Amino acid sequence: MRFLRRSDSSASTDSAPAAAPAQSPTEPGRTVGKGRPTPKRREAEGRKRGPVAPPPRTQREASRLAKANRPSKDQRRADAVVRRERMAAGDQRYVLPRDRGPVRAYARDLVDSRPHLSGLFMPLAILVVASLVLPFPNAQQLLSLFCTVALVTMLIEGVVLGMQVTRKARAKFPDEKINGLGLGWYAFTRASQLRRLRIPKPRVQRGATV
Repeated sequence: MRFLRRSDSSASTDSAPAAAPAQSPTEPGRTVGKGRPTPKRREAEGRKRGPVAPPPRTQREASRLAKANRPSKDQRRADAVVRRERMAAGDQRYVLPRDRGPVRAYARDLVDSRPHLSGLFMPLAILVVASLVLPFPNAQQLLSLFCTVALVTMLIEGVVLGMQVTRKARAKFPDEKINGLGLGWYAFTRASQLRRLRIPKPRVQRGATV
């Protein structure tokens, strides 16, 4: 009987597998791809900054570019004033490499805490020059003898001062590697300068206990 048989259309429909329902890209719980690779950090930063200017090809172009990027004269003067002030104040960010560190700061305090004959080194040099131009032989001999004795005394004082500063610095900073010759020479050169000309400026008064 024909009514017990399935039609060809229904048979083909039943035999075919059911198609999976299309999933909307906005279906919750599903992450949708961007459709492109994630850019690298260097590429992203390059797009933010814009195209990089080509390097100068000649010395003239390099000079012109350096001049264009150079701060103004007023700005350079203001920066120089700030640097001198901070250097005189002993700021570790601005002082010379030879003056950096707590050991050198302590050595400066030791030198600045009392007067030294070595501080007369610059006036003595002027006196030596004056003795050479004087037309009086006796005065030249006396000044020459005086300058020789003063110079020897200053050298002896410098050696003693360097030893004292090194010994006290090593006692105060036992974990620091201190070069005795370098620190002693630093103390001597500091003591040979006039007090008001010392850089960094003295931060202790004469007679202070360090």
